[in-house]
Amino acid sequence: MSPLPKKVHIVGICGVATSALAIAFHKRGVKVTGSDKGFFPPVSTELEKHKVSFYAGWHVDKMTEGGDPDVIIVGTASGSQNPETLYAKEHGIRMYSFAEAIGEFFAKENCVVCVGTWGKTSSTALLSFILNHAGWNPTYMFGGVSLSHDSSAELTDGSWSVFEGDEYKSSPTDPTAKFFYYKPTHLLLTAVSWDHADLYPTEKEYFAAFEKLLKNIPSHGFIAVCTDHEGARTVMNDFNGKKITYGREGGEGQYTYSNISQSTAGINLTVRFNNADYQINSPMLGAYQAENITGCFAMAHALGIEPTKIVEAIGLFQGLKRRLEKRLGGETSVSGVTVLDDIAHSPEKAASVLSTLKDIYAGKIITLFEPNIGGRSRESAAKYDRAFAESDTVIIPRLTKLKVAEDAADQPMEGDELTATIAKTHSNALYMDDDTKLIEYLISNTKKGDVIAFLGSHGFRGMIEEIVTKLS
Repeated sequence: MSPLPKKVHIVGICGVATSALAIAFHKRGVKVTGSDKGFFPPVSTELEKHKVSFYAGWHVDKMTEGGDPDVIIVGTASGSQNPETLYAKEHGIRMYSFAEAIGEFFAKENCVVCVGTWGKTSSTALLSFILNHAGWNPTYMFGGVSLSHDSSAELTDGSWSVFEGDEYKSSPTDPTAKFFYYKPTHLLLTAVSWDHADLYPTEKEYFAAFEKLLKNIPSHGFIAVCTDHEGARTVMNDFNGKKITYGREGGEGQYTYSNISQSTAGINLTVRFNNADYQINSPMLGAYQAENITGCFAMAHALGIEPTKIVEAIGLFQGLKRRLEKRLGGETSVSGVTVLDDIAHSPEKAASVLSTLKDIYAGKIITLFEPNIGGRSRESAAKYDRAFAESDTVIIPRLTKLKVAEDAADQPMEGDELTATIAKTHSNALYMDDDTKLIEYLISNTKKGDVIAFLGSHGFRGMIEEIVTKLS
């Protein structure tokens, strides 16, 4: 870990991860400035709350006010040819990608990195919370907004760090997977399933990145791995170091989970290790969290934290924003209607979320859905068959305008076409491109015990906040 610079400028500060990095530096007394194309809540709100200086656009005069920065950190989407990065190149200012900056200034002598195709954000947030609750004072970083952390990154004086390790490239010009820069001594490996085909054209290449990472784990470290997933077992085949295993009851794991039950208050489960049972009561929603919880329990326990402390911390951790986040609780609101928000932006993820909600809530479920760009391609149409089977009504709102060339062969589906696609296997699919009328519909068609689920990668233009205000 290198000494901290005195002045840092972040090009592309409005991302969840880069803004958290800015706040972490600022808390340690580093002078931080930042620039981006535009700013929107919650990122702008968080930067303002922590008094981090930022501005819209790329302006060398603002970046160099009071002297050149010692270090410039360049966000992935900010481009390498904007005036600020060009100035840095011309004047020999050291530039880092986000991943390089984490490895250079945040990685501690003991470093736990949570990796895998899914589950790593939730696991990193929970594990860092457990270590902090146990008094370990860890440095941490994860790519989401936690309901139980002050920010998504923190730089401390402790000897431990906990990072979310992304396997995607570090920058547009650096194809190195981000997790290689974090210098892990310990890994929490959730699952491995071929992803990011633009960077890893074959499954073999994708798996090879994880296999290479495993070889970097020192002899005094270890890996906690979920043995329920074939991909995770495959990449572990040639690993000869110390490993801890976890998974569902009846599997190969040393730490197992069972007796899962869900309610509007959260998820309950039993974690077993060496014939000792530990009852877990978590306020998070979603049966899939049982796997993440067990992985974090296994890692924390193997590191030496007392089980009672771990169980206590899990019970206090509220989860992440936009992961089955309860924006309005039916049990506490005057209307009795529950409003939930989740980033489920594909038909597969929507189906999974709705299955969870059907298990928990007895009332009607109305779903507002906006897919990501992949979910709007015509090749994805077949994936919508029965995806909303657990929802009483699915509404497609006015969709976000995508930047696609007019002469591109594959134009994305617009709202009416997507609705027609869903309607092939769902009898109550509606397209409503007027936000005001949509909100009126929701208020008129819900009653006590019902659920409104906003699913998608975009912010729904303030509709969530408006419906919460009107229903509460």
